[in-house]
Amino acid sequence: MSLYTTPLQFGYFLALLFAVLLWYRGWQEERLSDKFLGFVMFFLAMEIQDYTFGFAGINILWEKFDGFPRYFTLAFAPTIYFYLKAQINREFRFKPIYFLHYVLYAIYFIINFGAFLQGHEAVNRFRSSKISDWLGWVEIVAIWGSYIYYFYQSLRIYREYRSWTETQFSDTETISFVWLRNFIYLIIAGEVFKWAWGMADKLLGDLPFEQDWWWHLFTVLIICYVGIKGYAQHQPLRLAYSKSLMSESQNTTIISEPKENNFEELKTKIENLMLQEKPYLESELSLSDLALKLKTNTSVLSAAINSNFGKNFNDFVNEYRVEEFKKQIKLPQNQNYTLLAVAFDCGFNSKATFNRAFKKFTGQSPSRFEGV
Repeated sequence: MSLYTTPLQFGYFLALLFAVLLWYRGWQEERLSDKFLGFVMFFLAMEIQDYTFGFAGINILWEKFDGFPRYFTLAFAPTIYFYLKAQINREFRFKPIYFLHYVLYAIYFIINFGAFLQGHEAVNRFRSSKISDWLGWVEIVAIWGSYIYYFYQSLRIYREYRSWTETQFSDTETISFVWLRNFIYLIIAGEVFKWAWGMADKLLGDLPFEQDWWWHLFTVLIICYVGIKGYAQHQPLRLAYSKSLMSESQNTTIISEPKENNFEELKTKIENLMLQEKPYLESELSLSDLALKLKTNTSVLSAAINSNFGKNFNDFVNEYRVEEFKKQIKLPQNQNYTLLAVAFDCGFNSKATFNRAFKKFTGQSPSRFEGV
């Protein structure tokens, strides 16, 4: 064990452990997103495998499996993309046609595996050939092209999804998936770091083997972040985002003048329900829940809230919760409770959502509220 081996071995086996745990939970709970994330963790483990074994003095990968295609860089970005689609839509299914997204990886695997099957000498001849140099540059372009395309698509879907949740859920903290956006940024930073290190290696001559340890250590940090955040990520059973739903929610906000008058009756029903039954006290209240109580559909209800109250569903419900909190915090029986405990009783289920909503509707933080 040494400074070089310990962190890499920790990250390597941690990634494999999370891969197994995610695959098992994905199979047990039928969570396709967990299965994809399990592959992401496995790919990250393979990324540091050679150096993990190398620093430990284990040379079997070079002696017995030299040339075997054991990297999954070209499969990495599409797998993250499909993880996001499965995570934000429990009804998402992986169709056979989606395997086309892995064509580049398949080509890489077939070429290298073909050389590997011919033996060690064939691998060395292939590596020293001009076609290998040419394929190396093609592979670099393909990797960066894959990252740019799939990460752009993932971030675009993520932004659309975040906008959609504001119209469908009263609390978006547990389903915001901010960590996944951060993960994509980390991967981009890691690849830039790796590329810069490779350029330094070429410009300054072959750097010592140990110098490459640093960007592998960065990968270990990514493994820890993704494994912990990804495994702890909540996925509601009813979460089912799609592009068509996003378009539908956007269209409901475009209401013509004559139709706005049709929402007056529904406005009264909404206000009476919120005042009498206080459904906003339910921490996981969704637009579909409220529509069910009012015996209408989500499209009509969303448009009615937007037209009559000038708010999306999230702000509409959380303003009621803030007003309830302002009342409850003044009651003598609540004086011994913390602000957060009272907020939870008013329907909030996370500190971040409570603080953000309170600041938005009162202009001050809960601790500075004059009524406290």
